[in-house]
Amino acid sequence: MSDLPTVSRWEVIRNRKRILKNPLPFHSENFEKFGDSFRVKIGSPSGVIFTRDPSVIRHILQKNHKNYQKSKLQTEDLAKYIGQGLLTSNGEHWKVHRRMIQPAFHKKKLEGLLAIMNRAIENELEQIRPDKVIDVYPMMSDLAFQVVAQSLFSRSDIRKRMARLQEITESNQRMLIREMRQPYLNWWFRLSGKIDRHLEMARKGREILNGIIEERISSGMRKDDLLDMLLEARYEDGTPMSRKQLLDEVLILFTAGHETTANALSFSLFNIASNKEVQEKLYKEIADIDQDSIRFPDLFTQLPYTKCCIEESLRLYPPAYVIDREAIGKDTIEGLELRKGSLVLMSVYELHRHADFWEDPEKFRPERFEQKLPKDYAQYYYPFGAGPRMCIGNNFAMYEMLLTLYRILSRYSISTSKGEIEINPLISLKPKKAPIRFERI
Repeated sequence: MSDLPTVSRWEVIRNRKRILKNPLPFHSENFEKFGDSFRVKIGSPSGVIFTRDPSVIRHILQKNHKNYQKSKLQTEDLAKYIGQGLLTSNGEHWKVHRRMIQPAFHKKKLEGLLAIMNRAIENELEQIRPDKVIDVYPMMSDLAFQVVAQSLFSRSDIRKRMARLQEITESNQRMLIREMRQPYLNWWFRLSGKIDRHLEMARKGREILNGIIEERISSGMRKDDLLDMLLEARYEDGTPMSRKQLLDEVLILFTAGHETTANALSFSLFNIASNKEVQEKLYKEIADIDQDSIRFPDLFTQLPYTKCCIEESLRLYPPAYVIDREAIGKDTIEGLELRKGSLVLMSVYELHRHADFWEDPEKFRPERFEQKLPKDYAQYYYPFGAGPRMCIGNNFAMYEMLLTLYRILSRYSISTSKGEIEINPLISLKPKKAPIRFERI
């Protein structure tokens, strides 16, 4: 590891303002300068390894995944705000709860939620005002949040409480980003009480969720939604999850589930609005479907080109743009020797735009996913991660995105005058603004 090209601590401090604003150009410059793997002298004495090498990424996420775990960035820093759930836990704790929750996201179970999902999407799309330019990200964020809320709770009378929970999660995320990108100021964040104030906000968010769960249990009603599935999940000894664990899992479903989908939908809509040829192909695909006889479970087969557009947007703008892992023991990957405790940050964003593996990598070309078989790009494409820790909600997200694009494009043509979308890398990769004009077909 000591032989890797190294970015000095001074270089990081010298670039601290631009890294805080957007670290991706800094990453890209160093990948171009040093190659597919380099080291940054921050954090521990040995520093942090950054890589976009597909062999290294595949080894860590799949081939030797047992030797790697999520780092303290997630299991401690993020967990203090959203709890110890699937996203923020390691080892046996993660394995046990993944096994418990996995059945709730089986395709057959999801099919039962599609009607709920569709109603939530329809309600949110009523916000669209034709012949006006709007930033679609706030609308997609509200839509995705309500889809998760409805899929979990099957209720339409909790919007005010859900809006407050959304405010809390977004505010705490901004605080966490500062902690992660300005670790040299963490002493001040603690001393000034900033962290304590955000922890109190997180506690109030959990109170909101706990109140809704209490109302469900007290009602004695069964809704066949995600909350029912979580309430009925059992450990091997037959006991249910503790209330704390249930709150952790529900909060993580909200945080991860709504945000990544909102990002992906916003980028997808912008990419489609920017490309008339793509849009025409989409309209033809949608026009060929009889809207009265559409079956939600068949969306993947009925909307193949729409799916390609989503996959291409996820390539260019992967919500999980960096994946972190910490080595549990020593390992050697392609001649790279890792010590126990080595922290590796795998740049999905850079791999998805790597000119060695993608033709015209900066261009939005959905057709590449029509022409290539999954096995051809699998080792270069990780929109939902890979291996045992692949995103549990990937099918849920794909159904939601397909349904949303179908509902929008069956009613509106979309356009944008903005040449390029600006990105905002926080915990996930967000658009700064996605201005789109909607016109009724």
